[in-house]
Amino acid sequence: MKNYFTSESVTSGHPDKICDNISDAVLDAYLEGDENSRVACECSVTSNFILVMGEITSNANVDIEALARDTVRKIGYVHDDAGFSADTAEVMIRLNKQSADIALGVDNSKEAKECGMDKYDQIGAGDQGLMFGYACKETEELMPLPIVLSHKLCQKLEEVRNSGLLPYLRPDGKGQVTVEYQNGKPKRVEAVVLSSQHDKVITTEKLRKDVKAEVIDKVIPLEYVDENTKFYINPTGRFEIGGPTGDSGLTGRKIIVDTYGGKCPHGGGAFSGKDPTKVDRSAAYMARYVCKNVVASGLADECQIQVAYAIGVAKPVSVKVDTFGTGKLSDEELAEIVMKEFDLRPSAIIEKLDLRKPVYKQTASYGHFGKSQFSWEKTDSVEKLKKYL
Repeated sequence: MKNYFTSESVTSGHPDKICDNISDAVLDAYLEGDENSRVACECSVTSNFILVMGEITSNANVDIEALARDTVRKIGYVHDDAGFSADTAEVMIRLNKQSADIALGVDNSKEAKECGMDKYDQIGAGDQGLMFGYACKETEELMPLPIVLSHKLCQKLEEVRNSGLLPYLRPDGKGQVTVEYQNGKPKRVEAVVLSSQHDKVITTEKLRKDVKAEVIDKVIPLEYVDENTKFYINPTGRFEIGGPTGDSGLTGRKIIVDTYGGKCPHGGGAFSGKDPTKVDRSAAYMARYVCKNVVASGLADECQIQVAYAIGVAKPVSVKVDTFGTGKLSDEELAEIVMKEFDLRPSAIIEKLDLRKPVYKQTASYGHFGKSQFSWEKTDSVEKLKKYL
């Protein structure tokens, strides 16, 4: 049986990713000054304009305007003729403190109010919602191949721009990879789509030749390419007008890029700019950790987990496991094992994954999963899961 699956990624200079980077830079700065900061920071950008907004309660002091400009500068928006520049953009800040009603449930959970016996019951979920985790054996990262290749294409696109190898490229760009599957396993790459913003002097023909040679050919493994693989490089021709001048940006609008490229459902809650008491972020990270350890232990070749929470309640209201027929045990048995071996209360997640550290700026581009430096990517629970084999 043959079918196709496509995932996309974007560079850090994509308008929505600029916003994610600013939001997570703000979060890190507050956590560095006060690890108990409550942060829900969002950002919006358009032509030479940056709006930073949201709710923050913290003892730290942060120069948000300087931080926003520095983030934009590091991404590469330093050309005045691009219509969006770190030095000339107007920065507007609209921040309030966290709602006292939300704080009531986070600081003192339903369980703590009723019994107050366990330290992990102290923090309740910061909101209701559902989160998903996923892992599979398609790549060494235990991630789906289409999103891994899409991320690597966009990272390489940024690398050749920053190194000066292709100096005519500008920060905005996006990539997309279609993989052909046969009997559920990746067989070949059907199509690659890659678009990069550029300056006025370069011809479309040279850009296509350079990007094919220095980006695509360096990223897509030869064993996945054949005479029928299609390549679409800047398919519209010119891409001079890009970044926030070409399209406005908003924090949290690339949630599929951030996760599994569409291979796994998404609960709808974005990550960037949110401190770890927000289960949109922390529970999604924990769900990935659980799935990765389940797959790495050999209990399944593919694993998806859904967890759901009620605001102000520490324990999840539901946990569902789906191994798509690849599990060594039934999905119901695996769900019981997950609930027994992993503490899914927000406070326990924060402690287990050490989520009060300022590590979030590193997640803002090229996905939150599949990067070995993060605590939720560790496979240190494999041994305790192997006893169930």
